[in-house]
Amino acid sequence: MRLPHIYVSYLKFNRAMEITGILLSQGFDELVSRTWLGRRIRKRRIRRARPVYTTEERLRLTIEDLGPTYIKFGQILADRPDVISERFRNELKKLQSKALPFDDQWARNLIEDELGAPIDRVFATFDETCMASASIGQVYGATLLDGSPVIVKIRRPKVEQKIKLDLYLMRYLAAKLAQNYPEMAAINIVGVVDEFGESILRELDYHHEASNILRFRQMFENEPTVYIPKVYPEYTTQRLLVMERITNGVTPDDALRLRAQGLDTQQIALNGTKALLTMTLRHGFFHADPHPGNLFILPDNVIAFIDFGMVGVLTPRDMNFLANISLGFVRRDPAAIADALISLCNVRFFKKRDELIFSLQQLTAQYSHVPIDKLDYAGMIRQCIDLIAKYSLQIPSGIFMLVKSLATIQKVAEALDPDIPFTPLITPYAKEVVMQRFAPRKLAGELYQALKNYATLAINLPNDISEILYKFKQGEIKHNIHFDNSEMLQRAVRNVGFRMAYALILVGLFIGSVLLINSHSDLGYAKFLLWASSLLIFVLIVKWMFRRK
Repeated sequence: MRLPHIYVSYLKFNRAMEITGILLSQGFDELVSRTWLGRRIRKRRIRRARPVYTTEERLRLTIEDLGPTYIKFGQILADRPDVISERFRNELKKLQSKALPFDDQWARNLIEDELGAPIDRVFATFDETCMASASIGQVYGATLLDGSPVIVKIRRPKVEQKIKLDLYLMRYLAAKLAQNYPEMAAINIVGVVDEFGESILRELDYHHEASNILRFRQMFENEPTVYIPKVYPEYTTQRLLVMERITNGVTPDDALRLRAQGLDTQQIALNGTKALLTMTLRHGFFHADPHPGNLFILPDNVIAFIDFGMVGVLTPRDMNFLANISLGFVRRDPAAIADALISLCNVRFFKKRDELIFSLQQLTAQYSHVPIDKLDYAGMIRQCIDLIAKYSLQIPSGIFMLVKSLATIQKVAEALDPDIPFTPLITPYAKEVVMQRFAPRKLAGELYQALKNYATLAINLPNDISEILYKFKQGEIKHNIHFDNSEMLQRAVRNVGFRMAYALILVGLFIGSVLLINSHSDLGYAKFLLWASSLLIFVLIVKWMFRRK
C-alpha cells in the first residue's frame, strides 16, 4: 500500500472516530439529563446561572460539532415539518445563519490573503465582527470604496478536507444500507448521497456561486417582482465572494413585521411561488435551498434571493415529469400520474403498470374531497415517490433536490398565505412545457433527426454486417460483461472458492484416510480422520438438502 493511501485511510479512520466520540459524548449527556442525577445537576446549574441545554439545543450543538456536512442536513431538516416537530425545527433554524463562527481575526487574514491586498485598500469600511456564520462560509458586512454596501463571504479553513471525509463515510454507509435493504433500491440512496456531495463540493467553490448569480440575474432581468443581488467577480476567488448587500429587506418568516411595514403577505407568497415555478418549469435551473434565511422581502413585495451555492439543474425528462404529474394531479388522473412516474424512471414497458394505476387510484381517492387549490402538492409528489419505491423502479437522484425545494417554498408560501392555490398555479407552467414539447418546429426537428438516423443506418448496414461476419470468422468477436456491484461479485467468488477448497480438503481427507486404513489398519489417527471427514461430509450434504428445499 502506498504512503498516500495509508495517510488517507488514517484520516478516514480518525474522522470516523471523531464522529463516534461526538455522538457518544452528546448521547451520554442526553441520557444522564433524563435521570434523577441529571435533574439534580440541572437544578444546580439553574441556581448558579450556568447554561442548561435542552434536548433540542443538544441536537443542534451535536450537528455543529459534527461539521459542515451535517449542518447542511440540519438546515434541510429545519424546513421539513413533515419529518421533525416544530420545537426541533425552531432550534435547527439557527443553523441556517447562526452556526458556530470561527475567529474573526483569522477570517480577516484569510480575506486579505484572497484579495492579495490589505482590507482598507479594497473596502472603505469593514465590520470586524461577522454578521452571520453558516456551514461553509462566514459573512461580514463591508462597503466598497465607491460606497456600495456589500457582504464578504469567506470560506471556513480546512472545510474541504472534512467534507470529503464525511462524504466518503456517508457513501460507505449508504452503500451498506442499499446492499442490506434491497427495498431501498428505488430511492437510489447512494445516488442521493452522490448528488448531495456534488452539490456541496460545488458550493465550496465561490466561482460557481458567482456564475449562478449572473445566470439568475439574466433569468429575472425583466421580472420586477424578483431581485437578484449584484456580484463583484473582480474580488471573487475560489474561497472569497463579494456581492451586493440587501440592506432594506425583511425575512419572510416574520409575517407580523411584514404587515407592519405595509407589505402584502398574500402577494409575497404568490411572487415567491411564481419565481420558483419560473426557475423550474421554464429554465430548468432553480435555487435548491430557498429557506427563509436565504430570502428577503423588499418594498413593493419584491422577493430577493441570496446564497446561490446550492442550485439544481433539471433535464428535459425531469421537466416533462413535473409538468405531466402536475396535470395529472389537477385532472385527478391516476393513469397520467403513473405514466409520468414510469417515464421519470426511464422504463418503456412496465409490466405492473395496471397495479401502479390501481395504487394511485387509492391514493388520489384519499384527496377526492379536497379542492384542487387545497392539495398538498409537494406532499403528493413525495407520496407518489414512496409508492413507486415499492415497485423497485429507480428514481433519478436529482429529483429529490427538486422535491425538497418545492416543499420548502410551499411551506414558506403557506406560512404567509394559508389559502394560496399552489397546485392551480403550476397548471399554466405545466401546460407551457407540454406545448413546447409538441410544438410544430420541435416535432419537425425530431422527425428530421429520426429520418437522418434511419438513412445513416441503411447506408452503413451492409458494411457493418460484413465487418461482423469477418470478425466472427476470425474469432475476434468479444463480449464484455459489466457488473454493477463488483464488491458483491468479488464476495460471491470468494465464497464459492472457499466452499470448493473446503470440499476438496474434506474429500482428500476421506480418501487419504481410506488408503491409510487399507495399508495400515492399526493406525488410530487414520480411523479418526475417516470418521471425522465422513461426519463433516454428512453435515454438508444435509445442509445442502435443506437449502435446496
